[in-house]
Amino acid sequence: MINRLKLTGILSAAALILVGCGTSGSDESAVSEDGIQVVTTFYPMYDFAKNVVGDNGEVSVLLDAGQESHGYEPTPQDIAAIADADVFVYNSDEMETWVPSVLESIESSDVIVVEAAEDIALFELEEDEAAEEEHDEEGEDAHSVDPHIWLDPVYAQEQVAAILAGVITADEENKESYEANAAAFNEKLAELDSAYQTAFETAENRTFVVQHAAFGYIARRYELTEVAVSDVSSDAEPNPAKLAELQQFMIDNQITTVYYSDSASSKTAQTLAEATGASLEVLSPLEGITDEDQEAGKDYLSVMQENLTALKKVIQ
Repeated sequence: MINRLKLTGILSAAALILVGCGTSGSDESAVSEDGIQVVTTFYPMYDFAKNVVGDNGEVSVLLDAGQESHGYEPTPQDIAAIADADVFVYNSDEMETWVPSVLESIESSDVIVVEAAEDIALFELEEDEAAEEEHDEEGEDAHSVDPHIWLDPVYAQEQVAAILAGVITADEENKESYEANAAAFNEKLAELDSAYQTAFETAENRTFVVQHAAFGYIARRYELTEVAVSDVSSDAEPNPAKLAELQQFMIDNQITTVYYSDSASSKTAQTLAEATGASLEVLSPLEGITDEDQEAGKDYLSVMQENLTALKKVIQ
């Protein structure tokens, strides 16, 4: 039967582990000789899990760069891979809305399931935002919360702790190695958080305009204001009235940059830029990194640094 790891209480223990207070387990590992097998849904979960697992096994990802996480339909091969894994990691039911039905279909599997955002209070959308979501996503999965939790470096550390707890449950034998890996990665995430705090702490202009509303957690963490063209789960083109309103907002507030996602069309952002004389910049929601970019050395940390550099052009 599926072991859906409940992390309440475990996370506090994992936090102690991450500062070096853990001890080695003595239970025999149930994983194969090839090491622990971890299946993840999309890139941030893959990168977090890979940093925890290290050389102790294999981490795979289901979604390629450019695939839509919200409306993804897993193949029979994907479902089999999840069922056969030692650990399955996903962000949340609100992001990967297809996961609950998959887990129901493999109820007999003994895979350990980690919902990395399970113990994090996701930000609830305002009533008008939620209503717009429902309208724009007719026939699809709309959101009442913002699922882009991984873009907050502080919450990312909590997700790493959740993944650590799940991996140790599956492979107690390599507990100390997982603890050390997670501690090292979370130290880098803490440094990333510090870099964002330092960059924005004295900024006078704290408003940025984006095509896709994926950066609310960054805005809330660092006391910024995100003004978005489309909602949290859609890059749909806004109606003419909203577009005109955004154009006037940019002119009135002397906003000279529009950000667009590297994984979606920049058409609406280009329209705004042309109408206001603004420049275009990429702000990545990090839902996927191509194999070529990964081979070139790009990862969660480096892209988040690129996002910081891009935001500093406006937040100053």
